[in-house]
This record gives sequence, structure tokens and C-alpha cells, in this order.
Amino acid sequence: MKKLSGISWRDFKALPLLEKGDYFQGTPPHTLIAQQFTREKLQELCALATRIKRINKRRDGANFLKTLLCDKRAMLYFAQPSSRTYLSHNAACQILGLDTMDVRDSKTSSEVKGESPEDTIRTFSSYADMIIMRHPVGGFAERVAWMLAHTNREIPVLNAGSGADQHPTQALLDIYTLERSFEKIGGVDGKNIVFVGDLMRGRTVRSLAWMLSLYKDVKLYFVAPEPLQIGQDILDLLDAAGTKYVVTQDFASTMPIADAIYMTRIQDEWDAEGESSTIDTSAFSIGAEHMDIIKDTTAIMHPLPRRKEISTDIDNDPRAVYWRQMRNGMWIRAALILTTFGRQDEVNQYYDNYKPGA
Repeated sequence: MKKLSGISWRDFKALPLLEKGDYFQGTPPHTLIAQQFTREKLQELCALATRIKRINKRRDGANFLKTLLCDKRAMLYFAQPSSRTYLSHNAACQILGLDTMDVRDSKTSSEVKGESPEDTIRTFSSYADMIIMRHPVGGFAERVAWMLAHTNREIPVLNAGSGADQHPTQALLDIYTLERSFEKIGGVDGKNIVFVGDLMRGRTVRSLAWMLSLYKDVKLYFVAPEPLQIGQDILDLLDAAGTKYVVTQDFASTMPIADAIYMTRIQDEWDAEGESSTIDTSAFSIGAEHMDIIKDTTAIMHPLPRRKEISTDIDNDPRAVYWRQMRNGMWIRAALILTTFGRQDEVNQYYDNYKPGA
């Protein structure tokens, strides 16, 4: 088992993504990049999430879940704006009985006094048993995990979004949503998944595209204006995995063949000088006028927040699963947190003994 404590930051930072993942499986396990997951691990987490959800429907089950991690504390360090991701992780902690603390703006921490982010993290690790963090700097969660590995207070780190490069827990809930959406029509294998919007800077797409490469005969379609098209680094990973893909600007041609359409907003918070406003994105939206050409079994997804790329006119269409997708977040994150602390067997035993209703 490779350990972060046994490698310099310079050497670790230079590793390919797939090799980095080998360093996050030890004790404590971290969740930092999509590339650390196997298909087997994804399926285990999805199954556990469903069991947690079903157990939680009964009062005795909900009370049982709250005992599992009642001796743990989680620090939610969100140095970047968030509503859904913060609330989802917080709800997941509450389901499992974790106490939570939070810093939702670095201006409210001692960083405003000149303290380094590294010292801030060391402080958090003194009070918490886990750090769930979102940060505007890409790779910073990896830096935090590496730094803690070189202290006497190494605790697990969950990456809730880093820069424009990774969002592994969002990708997990997206996989869970796809698994649930397709469970009666053969699963995710062999499906056509269409990504639309700002794919260059959309970290959810970058993480999910890799996870989908773990499935058999999946074909990915990347639909975006040229300046916002998916990065070559992701395409290189897909090539190495043998995953088929199409890069195009023609959204209309992909609609009839899509098994899932994953819409995203323009990530203009990463603009240097408002350059996104000069890009014509009018052809990269979906509304009621498109629903007749989309299959009845297609899942329309969005990581949210949305702007005009999905019309509210289709919110009540059964193919619009983005609100269900959002709710799925707390269940898959509860499964991830529980697994991080090695307590998943207790849920599986409880479920097998009591068989809560579906």
C-alpha cells in the first residue's frame, strides 16, 4: 500500500492521476479524485446508499444510523460558494450522527490575519475527525491530504470540489443517479451519455466522464462551443481506457440517441475578463420543444445551479431527474462517509436482518 507520508509533495504532484489514486486507499482513506475509484467500488457505494436510504425511512432505522458515527466530528471547510454541496454533505453527516463544524468563507478564519491555509488546516485537524472541503485552487485538497500525512494528526479528507479540475463526490451522486435511472433497462453499460455546456471548466463533467469509462461499451458525446469544449487531458484518459467518444457542437443530432443528457451552466466565475459573454451558447439548451425527439427513457441531468440551459417548462417531465439527482447526493455521500470510517458492515448486517421496505 502506497503512503502519502512516503513521498515528497514535488514527486507526488508530478504523478499521473491514475497513479495518484493508489495513495488514497490507505489509512485513513481519502476521497480526492475520480480516478481513485474502481467500478466495483462504485457499485458497493451505490448499493450501500440505497440501503441507508431505505433504513432511514423507519424511525428505528433512522435512530440506528445516528449511532454509527456519533463519536465523530466533521469539519466542513468551504472556501468557495456552495449551497447544494454544503447542505448535502451536512445532511449526510447528520444521518450518521456526526457533529459538524464549518467555515464557509476564509475571511472568517485566521487566514484574514495572514495565517497560511496549511496552518488553518492543521488547526481544523485538531478538532475534527474528517475534513470535507471545497477550495478554488485546483489540487488543494490533495495538498491538504499530503500535508496531514506528514503530521501526527492524519485524518481523512473529502474533496467537495477543487478549482476547475475535480469534483469526485458530485460524480458519485451522478453515477448513483444513472444506476437508479437505468436499473430496469440494463444498467449503465452500453448507454450513450451526452454532456452539454461548459465542459472545459466544468469539474463535474471532468470527474464523471472518467467514472463512466469504467463501464462497458459506454459512448460519451461532448457537446459544447469550441472555446468551452472538454479538455484534451480528459480525452487522453478516455483513449487510454478504450472509451468511445464524440466531440461536436451539434446538440440536435445527439438528442434522439441520448440515454442521458447532462446539462451544465457556463462557468463564468473562472473568466479573466468576461470572455464567456462573447460566446454564443443559444444552441446548447433544452426546453419543451425538444422533448418529442428525446427518448421516453432518457435521463436529463444537471449538477445545478442552472441558468437558461434547461427551461423550467420541463421540470415536471419524468425524464427531468435533476431534482432527484440532487437528493441522491446525501445518500451516496452518507455511504462514502460511512465507508471512510469503516462502518459499512454494520449497515449491511442491519439491513439483512430487518429488511426495511423499498
